[in-house]
Amino acid sequence: TVPLPAGLGWALVFTPSLGAVARYFPARRALATGVVVSGASVSGLALGPLVPLLLDTYGWRGALLLLAAISFNLVAAGALLRPLPGHHESPGSPPRAGPDLVGLLRHGPFLRYALAFVLVDAGYYVPFVHGAARAHEVGCDQHRAGLVMAAMAAIDGGGRVAAGWLAARPASRLLRHLFAWAALTGLASLLLPLGTSFGGLLVLALVYGLCAGALVPLQFAGVAEVVGAGRLVHAIGLMQMFESFGSLLGPPFAGWLRDVTGDFIVSFLAAGAFLLAGSLLILTLPGFFRASRGAGGKEGSLAPAPGSPETPATAPE
Repeated sequence: TVPLPAGLGWALVFTPSLGAVARYFPARRALATGVVVSGASVSGLALGPLVPLLLDTYGWRGALLLLAAISFNLVAAGALLRPLPGHHESPGSPPRAGPDLVGLLRHGPFLRYALAFVLVDAGYYVPFVHGAARAHEVGCDQHRAGLVMAAMAAIDGGGRVAAGWLAARPASRLLRHLFAWAALTGLASLLLPLGTSFGGLLVLALVYGLCAGALVPLQFAGVAEVVGAGRLVHAIGLMQMFESFGSLLGPPFAGWLRDVTGDFIVSFLAAGAFLLAGSLLILTLPGFFRASRGAGGKEGSLAPAPGSPETPATAPE
C-alpha cells in the first residue's frame, strides 16, 4: 500500500511544478524545464548510496520515515509557487479542467504527441532498469555494474540542461530538437548490445544517458508547441497518464524477451525500435517542417483558454 499514496503524491507535485515553470518562463521554456528536471538526476545520485546506509542504520521503517521527512520539504517549496493571473482573470476564478480535458481528448495533434511518448517510454526505461543486469551479463562485477549505471545517471542530468540550452537558440524549432534527440536515443539503444566489455558498455551507456536526458525537458516544453500555453498543465497531466502505460509495459516486456532469448540483446533492440517509432510520430505534428518557430499555438493547436496569461500564437522561444 505504500507505493500508492507515494506515487499519487509525486504525481500531484510533478505535473503542477512543470506547468508552473513553463508558464513562468515562456521565452526560455526549454532551458527552464531542463534545469528543473535535472534535479531528478542529482537526487537519484544522492539517494543511491544514501538509501542503503539508512536501511543498515535505521531499518526499513526508519529509512521510510527519514525519506518521508525529506519529501515533506516539497510542501514549503510548493508554497513558494504563485499563480500568474491575466488581465481578465482573477486569482479566485473557477477552474476549467472539464472543458479543457474534453478538448484535449478531441485534439488530433495532442493525441499523436501523447501516443509518440507512449512508444518512447516503452523503450526509454529499459536500459535504466536492465542496464546493471546487462553489465553482469558481459562479465562486470557488482562495482563495475554500479559504475556504469552511476555514469549513465550523471550524464543524464547534464544532457537535460544542455538540451534545454540548445533548444533555446532561435535557429531551429523545438519540435525538431525533440525529434533529433528521440531518434538519437533510439539509435543509442540499438547500439547498446555492441558493448560486450566494461569499457565498451560504459561508453555506450554514457551516450545513451546523454541522449535520454536531453529528451526529457524537450518532451514537456514541446507540449506548449502542440496545444499552446493556456492548457499546458492539463495537457502535461493527461500526457503523463497515457505514457505511463508505455513505462509500465516496456521493462517487463524487455525482461520477458531476455528470458526467451537468453540475453538482453533483443531487449535493447526492441527498446530502440519503440523509441524510433515514437520519434517518427513527432514528424506528423503540424508545423514541424515550417522554417520559423514560436511559443505554441501552431496549426492544429487549441485556442487559448479565456483569461490565459499567455496567448499561444506569439512570443518566440
